[in-house]
Amino acid sequence: MLLAIGAALLAGLVSILSPCVLPLIPGYLSYVTGLAGSDMESVMGRNGATTTVALRSRVLAGSSLFVLGFSVVFTLMVTLVSNIALQLTSHKEVLNTVIGAVIIVLGLGYLGWIPGFQREARITKLPAAGLAGAPIFGAVFALSWIPCVGPTLGAVMGLATTTGQTDRSIVLALAFSFGLGVPFVIFGLFFRRLLGVFTVIRRNSRWVTRIGGGLLILVGIALVTGAWDHFLIWLTTVVDFTEVPVL
Repeated sequence: MLLAIGAALLAGLVSILSPCVLPLIPGYLSYVTGLAGSDMESVMGRNGATTTVALRSRVLAGSSLFVLGFSVVFTLMVTLVSNIALQLTSHKEVLNTVIGAVIIVLGLGYLGWIPGFQREARITKLPAAGLAGAPIFGAVFALSWIPCVGPTLGAVMGLATTTGQTDRSIVLALAFSFGLGVPFVIFGLFFRRLLGVFTVIRRNSRWVTRIGGGLLILVGIALVTGAWDHFLIWLTTVVDFTEVPVL
């Protein structure tokens, strides 16, 4: 479970660093906070002004509500898929093979090797900008950007089905949302200081996509070949999990 949580966190991080999400973060921040003009420029550090406590608090509130919105949707989606998979637990080997194959396809699509796979399907009718609409916008983000975050979210769904328990599926969904949401909040609060890092990541976003796609393919192969279960068995012989708080 700890390994799966780590994979879910990494999947969320890869998602926010992907080329179809990262460049839009400044716009998202402006939308969910309701800040524009000189106020947003102050937060972003574009005019040299000092960010006030009030502005920083607003960014924290707006970005957190946005993360809450998409976390709820992602959790419901992962839980639904895992509950369906619970009905197929008697066919665990077949289920792992199918899920692994799907994750491999998602990984190939994430790398751009499947034509038309990276098309975007955005919802154009959005709630009003500001704190009140931030959680709704987060939910809209979760639904409309599935073509973009779908490969990594699909991998998390696959891992959730192998746990066989609803509560653990919820934990994996929250871990994915945490990996996607925490960097978003941090970017908002410390955008000025992280501007150089932000620029470097954008410049090398292709490598993020390649690494993310490669990791998805490796997870898929591990599930198809049974290496995932063998690794977990080996891990239990090496690590004393009686000393580790496993969920």
